[in-house]
Amino acid sequence: MPGAGSGAPGRNFGEEGGRLTYGAYLRLPTLLDQQVLESEPPARDELLFISIHQVYELWFKLLLHELDEIRRAMASDEVWLARHLFRRVHAVERVLIDQIQVLETMTPQDFLAFREKLAPASGFQSVQFREMEFLSGHKDPGFLKRFRGITDEEKARLERRLAEPTLWDAFLTLLRARGLAAADDDEIRTSMVTVAHDRDHYDDLWQLSEDLVTHDEMASLWRRRHVQMVERQIGTKSGTGGSTGAPYLRSRLDLRYYPLLWELRTLL
Repeated sequence: MPGAGSGAPGRNFGEEGGRLTYGAYLRLPTLLDQQVLESEPPARDELLFISIHQVYELWFKLLLHELDEIRRAMASDEVWLARHLFRRVHAVERVLIDQIQVLETMTPQDFLAFREKLAPASGFQSVQFREMEFLSGHKDPGFLKRFRGITDEEKARLERRLAEPTLWDAFLTLLRARGLAAADDDEIRTSMVTVAHDRDHYDDLWQLSEDLVTHDEMASLWRRRHVQMVERQIGTKSGTGGSTGAPYLRSRLDLRYYPLLWELRTLL
């Protein structure tokens, strides 16, 4: 029998295949060439700032991919798959929260060394972040009017997210498929009380509703840590994109994607 290092015919992986390298597969030359500093001379912490935000956008891309599949799985009554993917989503969301502490190693003085170069760019303009909010259930058409500098393709993506079903819509579709009423808020409340008290028949639906609550909670925790980080860096200065900065972010702290699931705790 040929040995492991003999280069057996047909073997196309590892060093023997030689057809694809780690760097080529991950497009590393292109990826690592995207951290372009605007400051001159280069500010020490601008690379940190760019890298963190680019990593956020990569995580957002993955989250959108997984949340899309969760929505499809719920609408198809594949609860096991939706729950499996929610575990991944929650793990990524915890990483998003933890990443803020890396950004907080930058002092206000270090940030101010290049902050003026960012204007009018702002995290407010993250299209993927708005896509996640729309998909999760918080649809605000006003964002399309307030966005500046987005491409036609990005605008089309946001318009599509506004028009398509949310995760909450998919969950309600699943409730109806299980014979539970969900035509209005009162019916949803009654059905969810039934789900909560009849775990023998509806435990998978209960657990899935808890996954939605965790997704909601992780988003809330991220917003809270984000505003604290902003206040630590720039106090109450206006944002580089023209927003009020921390005051605007604080106005969104009470946002909840699934208020009926939070209200359910009071009804049990």
